[in-house]
Parts: sequence; structure tokens; C-alpha cells
Amino acid sequence: MTTTAFVPADQLPATALHEAFGQAFSDYLIGPFQLSLAQWPGFLARQAVDLSLSRVALDAAGQPLAFAFVAPRSGRWRLATMGATPAARGTGAAPALLDDFIQRARAAGLQAVELEVFAQNERAVRLYQSRGFETVHELLGFERAASGAAAQASGFDALSREQALQWLRTHEPADLPLQVSATVLERHPSAWTAWQTGQAQLVWAEAGERLQILSLVDLDPAQADAERLVAALAAAEPARALFVPQLQRMDLGGAALRRLGFESPALCQWLMRRPLGD
Repeated sequence: MTTTAFVPADQLPATALHEAFGQAFSDYLIGPFQLSLAQWPGFLARQAVDLSLSRVALDAAGQPLAFAFVAPRSGRWRLATMGATPAARGTGAAPALLDDFIQRARAAGLQAVELEVFAQNERAVRLYQSRGFETVHELLGFERAASGAAAQASGFDALSREQALQWLRTHEPADLPLQVSATVLERHPSAWTAWQTGQAQLVWAEAGERLQILSLVDLDPAQADAERLVAALAAAEPARALFVPQLQRMDLGGAALRRLGFESPALCQWLMRRPLGD
């Protein structure tokens, strides 16, 4: 391996981290990230990244070759994103950073480490599996065209930002992806709206001409409440298409989306976890 050091990410300027990230994901599976330097802090916030816990592999000249960004959770760490610049591929920098991530989490007394990965990213999946990560949940994306049929939206309570966050903090299921949890929604840079009924909560925001469902959680396996909430959103915004990133668990709202005619893109993610008890 050509790296000379792993350093905490907060010791490097934002420009260097942003540049390395752009290079690493210039040929990403879902397309290159179009992320400006001005958007960089918001990206880190949405991923709940702690730069002091994150590590960057440097070459002999002190330039970033690879990085592993860490988002702490209760009892575990999440590998928020890991990547290597084209010059670093094949050097072993990324696998070494992954090993370092696991070792530091174990030394910190944590119970597990976790990550999300696109199931179709076979190279990354093989690397994670070689380090003992196992799939816990499939995470699907969903999308539906504008309905075009306006109707009265009712049957739910509109929540304040703090009420919605408190509901999630109180009822957050085990293995909920961090990006749809209260931790990340609290840091989300855009305004969002939350509705709640029964055992379900829906959080959504404007995303250009579409509406993005940021979080959909239904604690009832039947998911009737989730179905009511999303149907109400479609009725209230008949001219807007709706979409959900590849972070939705089928057992917490995905089945309701399917019943409402949402379709899933071919790409999906896996939530993978490695226990640290060994």
C-alpha cells in the first residue's frame, strides 16, 4: 500500500475532502455526485458525519487517497461513506481504512458497525462480506407519477418539527436506517413537513418539481396508517410526482407504497452490519 498515514478528517481542509470525494465518486454506480463545495457541509450533516471520528489515507506527499467517514449511533458506528480516488484503487488503501474503522469501533467498546451499500455494487459487497458484514435489511426506493386528481387531504395530525422528531426518538424501530431517523432529520438543511396518524409518521419535503418522502415509518405490520398518510399527500399535491430514496424498509412502509402503485427502481441498497463481540 502506498499510503503513509491515516489522519482524522477534521485535520484536513474542506476543499481537500471535497476534492477527494468528487474524484472517488466520479464513476459511481448511480452516476457522479454533482456536489459543490458550498453544498459540502450540508451533505456531511445529512450523513451525520463526525469528522473527528473519520479517517483519511494520505500518500507520501500528504494528498488524500481514500477516506472513511463515520456517523456515530447508539452503541454502534455507521460507515457513512467510504471511497478511494482513481489513483488509490488497487493500493489497498480502502480495505485498510475499513479494517481501521472496525478496529477503532471495537476499541471504543461499541457493539457493532453498519453501512448501506448498493446490492449491485458487487466489488464493494465482496469487500464488506470479507470483513464479516451481513445483510440485515433490503432498502428499496419508490416512485410514482403525479396523480392529477385533487382531493381533500384529511385524517392525520400535522406535527411541528420538534413533535415529529420526538415521535421518531420515542418510537424509532431497531435497524432503522440513520438517514431516515430523527438524528438526520434534525440536521436536514431544508424545510420539511410531518404528518402522523395511528402508528405511522410521514415526513416529506419539496425536491425540485417532485416531492421527496424523507421518512416513512409505520409500527403496525398492516401499514394501513402509512397508506392513509401517503394517499393524503398524493391527494394534497396531485400535480407532483413522489419519490423515496433507496432507504425504505418494506416492513415499515414499503408495502403501503406498493399498494398505492409506487414502483421501485432496479437499484436497491442493503443495510449491512458486523457485530463486534468476537
